[in-house]
Amino acid sequence: MMKFGTVGTSWITESFIEAAKESGKMELTAVYSRSIENARKISGKYDASQVYDDLEGMAANEEIDAVYLASPNSHHYEHAKLFLRHKKHVICEKPIFSNTAELEDAYQVAEENGVFLFEAMRNIHSPNAKLLKEQVDKAGKLRSAVFQYIQYSSRYDRFLEGERPNIFSTDFSGGTLVDLGVYPISLAVYVFGEPEKVSYHPVMLESGVDGSGTLVMEYDGFICTILCSKIAHSFTPSEIHGEQVSLVLDHVAPINKISLVDRKTKKSEKLGEPLNENDMIYEIETFAKIIEENDLEAYHELTDYSRAVLRITETARKQNNIVFGTEK
Repeated sequence: MMKFGTVGTSWITESFIEAAKESGKMELTAVYSRSIENARKISGKYDASQVYDDLEGMAANEEIDAVYLASPNSHHYEHAKLFLRHKKHVICEKPIFSNTAELEDAYQVAEENGVFLFEAMRNIHSPNAKLLKEQVDKAGKLRSAVFQYIQYSSRYDRFLEGERPNIFSTDFSGGTLVDLGVYPISLAVYVFGEPEKVSYHPVMLESGVDGSGTLVMEYDGFICTILCSKIAHSFTPSEIHGEQVSLVLDHVAPINKISLVDRKTKKSEKLGEPLNENDMIYEIETFAKIIEENDLEAYHELTDYSRAVLRITETARKQNNIVFGTEK
């Protein structure tokens, strides 16, 4: 069983640890936090044998095979390179890095050291994402799609009170597009491929990041519109519109239900496999299989997805002069 360590002690780290344990593919060995007390708290809860408040020391630990990174977005690049250079596989929480230059450099470091670098984009690994991709041809000629992830953030309340949470700060490579928008974008890239052109229309906050926005992705013959927000909430589904059939999705991350609605008859066919309560298990199983089998073809397929998504968000940011602290 692969032994792994974690960087970050938020709820998403705990979700990953629980999914890893359930998968039977990975065993938690080490926990890092800037606060040794926080590291001990997590390690005690999940029976990890080692705790660190020193990243260099953790990276030098030869018992660790892989590391899950859930540090602030702006730190992903430096943290990933550290562990890659110590020949650890890295699973980096989305968004993988701030820009494509960082991504290409880190992929090069991974290759030089014979290890893998993965982006933890959980929604494209679920069984129902695969099912959607298989069913989309039933729509006939595609004409439009609307994918949305609009979810009010409790951290926005803190922002309104004068605080600057990481996700609403350019210093930490924050903003709605890179935090929530990447989910519908990644699904669109997974199902339709990379678009020919993108244009982004954000609602900007005074901190210099986008609080919400609309991304238009242009394909040959159809448009996919991405709606994302952390300062409002939506209760509407996402849809793909073909000339024959529309596909209705209850959500984009994860997809629990897919409805195929015939344009003529208005009859609906409901699809969707029951998902594990913790859907991070699917990405973990995928990453572990690639590592175990040294499956370079499957790995490069994933790196292509990450490249495409990051190209899209970087282009969208540049169109609106959203500049991260790591880029100044």
